[in-house]
Amino acid sequence: MKRQQLDRDELYRYARHIALPDIGLEGQERLKSGRVLCVGAGGLGSPLAMYLAAAGVGTIGMVDDDVVDESNLQRQLLHGTSDVGRSKLDSAVERLFDVNPNVKIEPHHKRLSSSNALEIFGGYHVVVDGTDNFPTRYLVNDACVLLGIPNVYGSVFRWEGQVSVFATKSGPCYRCLFREPPPPGLVPNCAEGGVLGALPGIIGTMQAMEAIKLILGVGKSLVGRLMIFDALEMSWREVGLRRNPTCPVCGDEPTQLNLIDYEVFCGVKSESGEEVVEALETDVERVEEIVPREVSRLLGEEVPPFLLDVREPWEWAVSNLGDQGARLISLAELTDRMSEVPSDRTIIVYCRSGQRSRTGARMLIEGGRRNVLSLRGGLKAWSDEVDSSMRVV
Repeated sequence: MKRQQLDRDELYRYARHIALPDIGLEGQERLKSGRVLCVGAGGLGSPLAMYLAAAGVGTIGMVDDDVVDESNLQRQLLHGTSDVGRSKLDSAVERLFDVNPNVKIEPHHKRLSSSNALEIFGGYHVVVDGTDNFPTRYLVNDACVLLGIPNVYGSVFRWEGQVSVFATKSGPCYRCLFREPPPPGLVPNCAEGGVLGALPGIIGTMQAMEAIKLILGVGKSLVGRLMIFDALEMSWREVGLRRNPTCPVCGDEPTQLNLIDYEVFCGVKSESGEEVVEALETDVERVEEIVPREVSRLLGEEVPPFLLDVREPWEWAVSNLGDQGARLISLAELTDRMSEVPSDRTIIVYCRSGQRSRTGARMLIEGGRRNVLSLRGGLKAWSDEVDSSMRVV
């Protein structure tokens, strides 16, 4: 890495770094020459990108194709209320230039995929994974292994966070730890399961620290170590990791030499490209789904279907289909309140995104109800396809 010299303003800005024996002028020049790619501009990407910019990492790339959502502002501190509905990357670039106008921001306004990952990752010294879904995590890992770029991994859920460094020359990769992804629907995302807003700040800051250390070549990194943080107990636990010599990606004789379709690999879609309802469902248990526009049509009939909302009361208070006759019975109460659900009408169960509603529909079928359907995509899909004014958390 060819070091870039600092000008007078930069010498003043980074004076507290330069005073550190393990950084000094040479280290700060290495940071200025560094190129780090942040995958995601959300909860983890917010503290990560801001600390990288503040530290003087010369080039920061960011990959994201989403827009700012108000329900995410409790943890996505790159963005503000005035940015709601705006591209995350447009908001991020503006904020990061305010943090440090000396750094270069390279926005990649696209969804990361197997067709573009290698091209996007090429040229960066470190890739930091701030994503929240398994297909992208496996994609980031495999692309980093193939290109020989360190992958600084982080994840958060509810009160727990994890951080490690994968895909280095002699260390393990993400697949050495999680060879197979969990079945779809088994692990809820942050929207379904929740996450404490301050938690991504802790984990994202640690990811920034690891990226900075990798560029500087100082200290002991988290290669071969998985740090697990419990915010409720305010405790850290360390798990030792080893490279798996039979790993299909980073092993001694790798069998996967190219990027694959990670949605198929993680069971999100079938090989034909169709969305998989849920891998945990057997043919007998599989629940039929209905799309929002068809529900809207049925609600206009003489005998409309019975709409059952299985979310929590606080979610109902934000948005619901009460004006369409929906009734709220949370999933946890459904067994005890089964008698409130009619048996002489078609029943359509809905939730936020379609996961809890399938569980609720199966419970109703097991309880003797017939003609039970689950709203595909939940209220999120209803908002997209029927009523764009609906705010869904």
